[in-house]
Amino acid sequence: MSNSTFGTRGMAVAPHALAAQAALAVLREGGNAIEAMIAAAASIAVVYPHMNSIGGDAFWLIHVPGQPPRAIDACGAAAAAASLGWYAERGITETIPFRGGVAANTVAGTISGWNAAYEFSRKELGGKLPLSRLFADAIHYAENGMSVTRSQHATTAAKLAGLRGVQGFDETYLVQGAPPETGSIFVQQRLGATLRHLAQAGLDDFYRGELTESLVRDLAATGSPLALSDLHRQQAQWCKPLALKHSLGTLYNMTPPTQGLISLLILGLLDVLEIGKVDRASADYVHLCVEATKQAFAIRDRSITDPAYMKVDAQSFLEPAAVRALAANIDRTKAAPWGAGKGPADTVWMGVIDGAGRAVTFIQSTYHEYGSGVVLRDSGIVWQNRGCSFSLDEHALNALRPLRKPFHTLNPALALFDDGRSMVYGNMGGDGQPQSQSAVFTRYACFGMNPQEAVDAPRWLLGRTWGQSSDTLKLESRFPAEVVDLLRRYGHEVELLQAWDETMGHAGAIVRHANGVLEGGADPRSDGAVAAF
Repeated sequence: MSNSTFGTRGMAVAPHALAAQAALAVLREGGNAIEAMIAAAASIAVVYPHMNSIGGDAFWLIHVPGQPPRAIDACGAAAAAASLGWYAERGITETIPFRGGVAANTVAGTISGWNAAYEFSRKELGGKLPLSRLFADAIHYAENGMSVTRSQHATTAAKLAGLRGVQGFDETYLVQGAPPETGSIFVQQRLGATLRHLAQAGLDDFYRGELTESLVRDLAATGSPLALSDLHRQQAQWCKPLALKHSLGTLYNMTPPTQGLISLLILGLLDVLEIGKVDRASADYVHLCVEATKQAFAIRDRSITDPAYMKVDAQSFLEPAAVRALAANIDRTKAAPWGAGKGPADTVWMGVIDGAGRAVTFIQSTYHEYGSGVVLRDSGIVWQNRGCSFSLDEHALNALRPLRKPFHTLNPALALFDDGRSMVYGNMGGDGQPQSQSAVFTRYACFGMNPQEAVDAPRWLLGRTWGQSSDTLKLESRFPAEVVDLLRRYGHEVELLQAWDETMGHAGAIVRHANGVLEGGADPRSDGAVAAF
């Protein structure tokens, strides 16, 4: 049996232990959940560089007890110059390359989200800790070094063929031309200096200050279409999260352009199917979760894009009648046809709940491992390649348009139970994010497993995630042989992975019980931890 971590005064979970501990240190000093999350976000951008960066995008879901949940969309849009014609002039007409300056075609929105959250903390929650304190751990790890994880070494080695030679990558992330060894000390002096500058000048300096000039100059040198006006235009947006009425409470997730709707739809479908009455260790449990995923992915692939371009209201898909109609399509003993997934995601999910019950569920990403691979010369920032997900087919759902937001697999989750409990949970990994959310939530809420057990239990993944390009139904090999055999008889194309496979992502969860006790679980597939007091 896996035991959860407990606390009462504050708790943080992250896929790297140092990020969770950075958040906990802020909580111990009287900081609130938002301040703690900023400290964790800054730290993990340094200590898990293959998984995220301040040159990427981020999404926040925040709950203050007694108030409706609120969300922050910190997604950057495509450059004003990023058009089909711009790419055609460069001989690119089929797909946008994953690496290099032409892939660095969207503004990095992460810092704008930190800024919006920080200002809310100060004005609405009485936050008093300065940025210099919130960035202190991150700056230390950047300037003095941190220990390379096995995940960083393995990912760098696996993706090196496509990254080697990309502007700024080799001198930043390689040591003598090779991936840094696990356990070695890895220093990022330029990134540390950039964080120091932001702590002193303020976060808006990333978009409208001295740092902006440096970013744009170095982006232009890589062949990126981003210009000064694109960064000046960036503002994080507050929005009302999507909500699903569940038999156990209300579940919340992020609005488009993310696939937050899909995570909620899957759980809504499983609620209609009364998943709690199915044996949690059976093939039928996995089958129903996978079939619910297929129904939800069909909605995603024909509807979800930049909300400015959407023709339907995302919330309408979560109306009870709509969910019931979709559930009627699911055959309990036969796999439906399956097409293709959405691809990888280099991402981190983290959660924090403070002693007052204020909760943050948060995710930041650069899309692929190391994003575009482009590392800006002066700032040491690796820039995302989220915009390579745009289609160069002008008739496609997510066709490239200047100033358009790209589709995001990212989606942080929150549950408010009718009995007074609250829960933040999430995962990284492309198609795997909503599926792991369904596993963790149902195992905890419907089957009574504790958060650590729910995260530990063997997982499945239909489609694609980071490091994978096949669209099979992937199962960790800890599933019993009879479960695997029955899933195959139901018609699933099953592929077995390792017993504890990082392909399944880095999940985590924190529950706040009605009496104020905090209970959390971190993913042993990651380098993470739960930190509490």
